[in-house]
Amino acid sequence: MKKAIVLLLLPLCFHAKAQNATQNADENTDVKKGFQKDKLFTGGSLNLGFGDGSTQLGIAPQFGYSITNWADVGVTANLNYISQRDYNEYGDKLRQTTYGPGAFVRLFPLNFLFATAEYQFNLIHERYIPAPGSSSFVPYSGHTNASSLLIGGGYAGGRQPGSNTYYFLSITWDVLGDPNSPYVDGLGRSVPVIRAGYNIGLFQKRYRRSNDNYYNRSNGDYYNR
Repeated sequence: MKKAIVLLLLPLCFHAKAQNATQNADENTDVKKGFQKDKLFTGGSLNLGFGDGSTQLGIAPQFGYSITNWADVGVTANLNYISQRDYNEYGDKLRQTTYGPGAFVRLFPLNFLFATAEYQFNLIHERYIPAPGSSSFVPYSGHTNASSLLIGGGYAGGRQPGSNTYYFLSITWDVLGDPNSPYVDGLGRSVPVIRAGYNIGLFQKRYRRSNDNYYNRSNGDYYNR
């Protein structure tokens, strides 16, 4: 499964590199080297997961850096609430609150389209409620943990050259399949995780680069550097 995912992502990487090389060849600007604070961004996302008897709500703040015009990387934290019914038997319930750190990468083969991978280490507090009546299970409350690797893709809107401020929609699946993962249902199936979020560029100048020019938002004119 992991090999298949890598094979799927490789063409996107090569396409993005080719696109970046073409753009650089067409531009006559001086290339800045080293750390650039205007490539930092923050923001976050809200997520919704759903499956057969499973519902998930969560929030994930993020902090990252645009290493090229086609690749964003960063760190994130997640806080999720998950409710599952019919977990072990009909009529029972499982409630989970998860939190933990993570890291992500987004690759843009097109300006508005991206592939994404995100690793999370989830600390989980869970409570199991047996089905009413003559259940063969007993109530349980405790802590556990699980690793998750979310793979998928999404759409980025409002993304402009020279700026890492944009909104995005994405859908991912946990490909590790840990039975304790908050993204796996009671039958061991990966639950699709739908996210809506916003990237906020930090230290962005008033004038946004577009090829060799700057764009003045006040009057809509371009002028040379």
